[in-house]
This record gives sequence, C-alpha cells and structure tokens, in this order.
Amino acid sequence: MEQYTVTGMSCAACTARVEKAVSGVKGVTSCSVSLLTNSMGVEGTASAEEIIAAVRDAGYEASLKNGNKDQRTGLSSDEEALKDKETPVLIKRLVASLGFWIVLMYVSMGHMMWGWPLPPFFDDNHVAMGLLQLLLTVIIMVINQKFFISGFKSLWHRAPNMDALVALGSAAAFVYSTVALFAMTDAQVKGNTDVVMSYMHEFYFESAATILTLITLGKMLEARSKGKTTDALKGLMKLAPKTATVLRDGAEMTVSIEQVAKGDIFVVRPGENIPVDGTILEGNSSVDESTLTGESIPVDKVAGSTVSAGTLNQSGFIRCEATRVGEDTTLSQIIQMVSDAAATKAPIAKVADKVSGVFVPAVIIIAAITVMAWLVTGHTMGFALARGISVLVISCPCALGLATPVAIMVGNGMGAKNGILFKTAVSLEETGKTQIVALDKTGTITQGQPKVTDVIPVNGRSPKELLSIAYSLEKKSEHPLARAINQKAEQDGLEANEVEQFKALPGNGLTASLDGAVLFGGSYKFISEQIQVTDEINVMSEHLSEEGKTPLFFACDGELFGIIAVADTIKEDSPRAIKEMQDMGIHVVMLTGDNERTAKAIGEKAGVDEVIAGVLPDGKESVIRNMQQKGKVIMVGDGINDAPALTSADIGIAIGAGADVAIDAADVVLMKSCLSDVPAAIRLSRATLRNIHENLFWAFIYNIIGIPLAAGAFISVLGWQLNPMFAAAAMSLSSFSVVTNALRLNFFRMYDSKRDHKIKNKINMITEKETKTMTKTLKIEGMMCGHCEMHTKKALEALDGVTEADVSHKTGIAIVTLEKDISDDILKQAVTDQGYQVTDIQ
Repeated sequence: MEQYTVTGMSCAACTARVEKAVSGVKGVTSCSVSLLTNSMGVEGTASAEEIIAAVRDAGYEASLKNGNKDQRTGLSSDEEALKDKETPVLIKRLVASLGFWIVLMYVSMGHMMWGWPLPPFFDDNHVAMGLLQLLLTVIIMVINQKFFISGFKSLWHRAPNMDALVALGSAAAFVYSTVALFAMTDAQVKGNTDVVMSYMHEFYFESAATILTLITLGKMLEARSKGKTTDALKGLMKLAPKTATVLRDGAEMTVSIEQVAKGDIFVVRPGENIPVDGTILEGNSSVDESTLTGESIPVDKVAGSTVSAGTLNQSGFIRCEATRVGEDTTLSQIIQMVSDAAATKAPIAKVADKVSGVFVPAVIIIAAITVMAWLVTGHTMGFALARGISVLVISCPCALGLATPVAIMVGNGMGAKNGILFKTAVSLEETGKTQIVALDKTGTITQGQPKVTDVIPVNGRSPKELLSIAYSLEKKSEHPLARAINQKAEQDGLEANEVEQFKALPGNGLTASLDGAVLFGGSYKFISEQIQVTDEINVMSEHLSEEGKTPLFFACDGELFGIIAVADTIKEDSPRAIKEMQDMGIHVVMLTGDNERTAKAIGEKAGVDEVIAGVLPDGKESVIRNMQQKGKVIMVGDGINDAPALTSADIGIAIGAGADVAIDAADVVLMKSCLSDVPAAIRLSRATLRNIHENLFWAFIYNIIGIPLAAGAFISVLGWQLNPMFAAAAMSLSSFSVVTNALRLNFFRMYDSKRDHKIKNKINMITEKETKTMTKTLKIEGMMCGHCEMHTKKALEALDGVTEADVSHKTGIAIVTLEKDISDDILKQAVTDQGYQVTDIQ
C-alpha cells in the first residue's frame, strides 16, 4: 500500500470525492481516504503522478509519503503529517474573529434589544449603524475566507462539501442584509422613518458573522480532539532515537540514526534508548520493552540476545551488532502497521460514506425548498431566508465522516500501546464478532518448550542415577524431549558421561554403550521390546499419559532405572484467558497433533470446550473451514507452521510475534506470548465497534432531528423556531461531541473481564452434540508411512456414512467424521482388510 498526504479536505463529502476520483484511475484496485489523518492509502499499479493528478483534478492537493525528514522541522514525513498544524491557525482565526464579533454583537443586539449606549454619532443614524455592521461582518468574513474559498471551489467542481454549506449560509445572510441596507438608505433619503425602522429588523449581519465565528470555534475544538486521537501513533514515533553511538576505527562516534548501517557495531549505556535492532555481542543488562510489548517487567539480556529499537537499556553497558536499521526495525514496522490501519476503512464506515456522498447536495436542495415553501405560505423573505440559512448551517456531514475513523484510530492506538497490532480497520471491527476461537496447542496454550515434570526411579535406584544415565544418553540427541532432560540435568549440576555407539532406533528409542554397559531409552513400546516391564510400571506410565505427560523409560544392561516424564507445560495465563473467552460467549477449540489421550488431558487442564487431536499442520486449514460452517472463526497460532490456517480463518491472530511483527498470514499480531491478549483484543474490538455505533447514532439522529427543526417543521405544532446562530452553534458542537466520545476509548480497560457480556453459546451446544454423535476415533497399529495413511483413509471414506477420515501414521490415530451412525465392527473390519490392527475405538 502506497500512502499519500491529502490537503484541502474539510468533511466526509471531501473524502468521498477524493476516493471516487482516485478509484477511477486505471490500475487502482483500492483506495481509502482518512479525514482524521489527512492520509490516503492506495493499492494497485497506477503511478504516483497519475494518482496525484486525479486528486488535483478533484480540487485537492496530494503528495507521496516518503519517510524522509523535513529539513526545517527535523521530523519525518509521517511525523510531519500527524503534527497538529490546524489548531494554532484556527486559534488565531478564532481570537481575531471574536474581537470583531463582540463589537458587532454589542452594536446589533446590545443596543437594539437592551439599549446599551453608543457614541452620539449613531443617534438616529440607522444607516451608519448598518454600515458599521456590514464593515465588521466583512472583516470577519475575510478572516474566515477559507470557508468561502474551499466551499465555492467545491461547488465549481460539482462536489459540494461542508464548507459550501457554511459559505452559502453566511453569504446568503450577508447579501440579503446588504440589500436591506441599501433599501433602508433609500428610505432614509426619502425621509420614510417607519420603513427605515422596519429594515433594521431585516439585518442578518450578526447571523453571518456568528455562523463563521461559531463554526471556527467548533473546528478548533474538533482539531484539538482529533490531534489527541493520534497521540498513540505520535508517541510511538517519538520513541525512535535520533542518534546512535557507533564504533568506527575503534573509537566511539555519535551519528544520526540514518547513518547506522546493518552490521555496524554500536554501544548503549544504562539509561539510553537502543537505537536500532541488534544482537548483543558483549555485556548484559535489563531492558524495558514495555514500549513495544506493553509488558512492564524488564527482560534480562545477555550476549546473543536480541534487542529492539526504542526500548530502554536500564542497567548494564552493552555492545551490539546492528541487524535491522531504518524502516526494517521492529519499531518502524509497528508504526507502519498502525499507520496503514488508520489509512484503511472499516466495513461499517461504508454506510456513512454512501450518505456523505449525497448529503451536501441534498441539504442545499432542502434549504432551497424550505425558502420557497415559506414564501409560498405568505411569510416574509427575511423569515423564509432565516429558515433556509438554518438548514444549511445546522447540517453536518463532518460528524458522519468522523464517526468511524476517530474510533478506529483511538482503538488501534490503545492496542498498539499494549502490544496488540490490528493490521487493518476491518480486522479491528471483525475480531469482536467471532463465535469460535481455535487455539493451536504448542506455543499458544502451552509454553512450546517441554520440561521435565517427574523423575521416578525404580528398582532401588536414586533420582540422580536415573537422571545421570538419561543425560548421558540424550546428550547426543536433537529431539525437543531430549533437550528438556538435558536442561534438567544441567540445572541439577550433573555431568554427562561420554557414550559410544549412539543410535536413534525406529519406534522412538535410543541406544548407546557406556563403559561396556548397554543403555536404552525411549517410549513404553520401545523399552518393552528390550526388557521386561511390570504391570505396575505400565499403569504408572498410563497415569502419566492421562495427565498429558510423555513418559520416557531408561534402562541399563537389561535393568529398568525408571521413568522421566516430560510435558509441554500450560502457560500460567492460559486457563484464565480461555475462561474469559467462554464468558464472552465464545466456543474455544484446541487443535493439536498429539494423540487423543494427551490432548484431552491438556484440554481439560486448560478448560477448552472441545479438543481436536491428531491434526497435522497441513490439516488445520480443513478443520478451520469445517468450523466456519458454524460461525465466525478466529485462529490463534505462532505464525510459523500455522500460516494456511491463519489465512483461511475469518481472523488470523499470530501470538508471540516478538520482533517478527510483519507476519503476512495474520490479521492481528500479538507482540507478547500471552494468551490473555486474545480476549483483550476481542474486548477492545467490541468496545471500538460499540463506540462507532454510538457515534453514528448521534451523527444520524442529530441531522434527522436538526434539519426539520431548522426548516421550521415544528413551528405550527410546538412553536419551535431555530435562529441561524443557534444552528451554527449546534453544528460546531456536533463533530466535537463525536470526537470526544471516541476519546473515551483511551480509558477503556481491555484486560478487565468484569463487564464482559455473558451469553449462552449455542455454537458450543451444537458442537458438543455433533462431537459426541458424529465422530469416532480409532487407534490403529501397523501404519508405518504416508502410503499406509492413504490406504487406511481410502478404505474408511469408502464406507457409506463416512464423510471424512483424518489418518496419521505418526500418532496411530484415525478421526472419522460420520453423517450417520456406523457400528464399530464395520469400521474395524475396513481397517483390518488393509492389513492393520484396530486396538481401540472411542
């Protein structure tokens, strides 16, 4: 996506005009314009020159964002684009306007209504009073000429915007008042005093000036509030260090961050921010990474650890090698992701966009009809014109245009501050609508790093003896379970004896020779083929398996030394996070390649609603597609081997991304490896969507009630009549109220589950019923390879009533999906005919 800065836009009608113009350029596949950040995101093959030309033809200006620094301000183009340039200008305009407006109101309202004193020169000189009001109004109109330039320019391009409504309203009041002034002058020359006094009541100079002044006030309040919505993004940009201390020719040298290249050696002292991503070569320290991950506890770093730009070195002196610089750093990628999300549009915004596209022309027509209707019914031109001006001024397309983007920007910023990155506005809106969450087991629910949980010696051996021979045997193995045993032995201070004739044997087993003695290690099936294992030991092994642990047996010279159980332990926050999702009415499913017994044990500990075991990485995608038939699905995985499943799900969430924030397959990226961030993301999405609904409701209801009120529809019924000045005040506050409401999201506590809506989950009940009656799990022995899987799968799926068979030779499991009940004997016979043995059916 290429991003552009667009200037000259004032309301939602402007964004609709720019989008329409750019979308018509050949080669543009999508275009999204944000009034909030004055930015535009464009995808396609069209050149920047063609796109900029299309924007100019529509009456606006555009420039390509390039990330380079502005020479005057020292800010990058992104920072420069987000800098609040509007508010200072509007404050100056407002102060100047108020100075002349107060004098005008004193003359026009104070003297006329309450008899406030004026210089003797004005006594009975009504033409002089009229000329003074005209002069003061002209000054205020010149101060606020931007409304007229932008408004009439948009009318010229046949794409009227909010400024056009303001310009037409105030210009109409000014022209009518000027005509009345000339008529009054003529009457005074002729000495017709009664006519002169009647024309004094036809002046609307103060209305024209008040409209401009109050709307400038509203624009200033709106600009200040809009500036606050991008605080999170601006805060991220400020984290990027401006300089780095690098080693050049053995000497330390401070250079600008743009001069640091990949491979450069840089040093960071305590209390300094780390300038670029790198790897520590020397030293150790604690690094505060809360700016990137939201995690407040500092992370210990040693030689070989990675560090990220924008994080704070708290304690030690470190020397590092730069690995990612410029736009490739983690911080830069986060900023880019948040910025890209702000440049996209949520589906819910399309309603407001469609209305905004025809809103202003419709209001102009309604205003014209209002004036004619009151004239036809016999009212004066002044009265009819006041109603038409009120219609023009009270109508506010800005509130409609800002309702969605301000909430999206604040929600996105809140997520970024807590290490939750939504790639697009669509993902922020859709995440909260999920009905099913599928969790990959390894690295998502569990730590992803197996650890020793039990050391059980037998035959009079000590735990140290058992762990010692296991360490000697597993030292040469690269298996993840071996690493767990090695780590445990090293923690206990044991040393591995050097073994000979080391072999990894089929059937999950190892063997080696130690001082002439033969060592064996492996699964129950492997070890039972080598030595005699008692029933008591077998029961103990099955008990460990039921707890979700993997029992490993070790023997020496035919004697069993004992069992070491290894398990991928559940993360501390996983059960709580799963319970929170269930309380939100979400059906939680665990996907794993483990055998069913181990998977069920882990699933029970974690508290998930459903466990699907024996699923290989390439089979997760089909499981997700089946789930999508029941509702919207979120897939949560580590983003490594889960890419197909993350892509096929309605929303893919990559957990524990760390420095790899640009995971293409994911819609949402979680910087931390905490499952509690998933319900937090759902909670934030729901709160943002709720805020958008509130904004759109008030924006629509304001116009639905305000326009008829301004037109005088309630005069005959309730006697309600709206002065154009009050209409201007209402308009100026409408956009401000929408932006202020969105800013409330800054106070939303996304990790607080107390206010979660607890709803009965129908999907949960349906799935449980289907799981009990429509699937069967077969345990099969004898399958050795992929061909065995294929034959078994083909035989089972050939049976009438079997819709799918998911077979794995690695786990010895076949999960059969049925559309009607089939007896166990028929299933067993189909497998037996292929030369394999069915040991159990569940």
